[in-house]
Amino acid sequence: MYKIAVIPGDGIGKEVMEATLHVLNRLNLNFEYNFADAGDEYAEIHGEPLAQETIDLVKNSDACLFGAAGETAADVIIRLRQEMDFFANLRPVKTLPGTNALFDNLDFMIVRENTEGLYIGQEKYTDEGAIAKRVITRAASERICKYAFEYAKDNNRKKVTGVHKANVLKKTDGLFKEVFYEVAKEYEKYGIEAEDFYVDATAMYFLTKPQTFDVIVTTNLFGDILSDEGAGLVGSLGLIPSANIGEKGGLFEPIHGSAPYLAGKGLANPTAMLLSAVMMLNYLGEKEYADILDEAILEVLTEQKYLTKDLGGTSSTMEMAEAIAKKIKS
Repeated sequence: MYKIAVIPGDGIGKEVMEATLHVLNRLNLNFEYNFADAGDEYAEIHGEPLAQETIDLVKNSDACLFGAAGETAADVIIRLRQEMDFFANLRPVKTLPGTNALFDNLDFMIVRENTEGLYIGQEKYTDEGAIAKRVITRAASERICKYAFEYAKDNNRKKVTGVHKANVLKKTDGLFKEVFYEVAKEYEKYGIEAEDFYVDATAMYFLTKPQTFDVIVTTNLFGDILSDEGAGLVGSLGLIPSANIGEKGGLFEPIHGSAPYLAGKGLANPTAMLLSAVMMLNYLGEKEYADILDEAILEVLTEQKYLTKDLGGTSSTMEMAEAIAKKIKS
């Protein structure tokens, strides 16, 4: 039996989570779902967006499915990442059938360092304005670069691209670039190529030659921004899943936010949440079931009969989910 912590969160997080659990229940897997609340709505009632008991629930689970958080996202998902030491954030950028993708042949993975950088939240006001602290350590840089190269090795990827801004951030990103190439040397024997680009150049290359990327490894803020740009390349934020991986657990979530303007209308695209569940199944070692779910999603996208509005269809969140569930049943 797998113990799965389920945190629907705010806004459309509830709707895409309901849809995803409906589909997952069609698989012949022994899941024990344990639900918890977090986010804006929880904070309004309890005075805090994330309770310690929710953190403990995630710690004692085999994996966590997370929907979305609103304005309190930094106090919820970032805190969970730090508490659980989910140091690797995986965000695939892949062209899917039946979507408004700008390119029809993209398939690369962004591996984002998840625990430091500017997102440590150490800011303060000064007489002149405000200051934020950016922390890049050798240990965290080495760990995330090794994860990226291991991912490349295990998934038959041929190239890892380090992304930084070492020409300006000479010490912090200078260290990241240095460690990147130190780690790269260890993987030359596997035939994995290493290259590096500045983050601004990478943003341009996303638009001019994205097909050249295979695996990207970068720091926290840069990874966050580039993955949203990657979503634009393949058609929608509603299509990009993510995984937060640590030594002792994993949390899986779509990269879209809570979208309060869509909440309660049944318009949310469940694809990103469902693909996050695919990533969770692979993480749990259930590759066969991950492939079954992935294929069902791809069939519905290809047929283009049951798609949500953002994909050019007229189906509701649950109608699209039910179409995917039926593919599994058949």
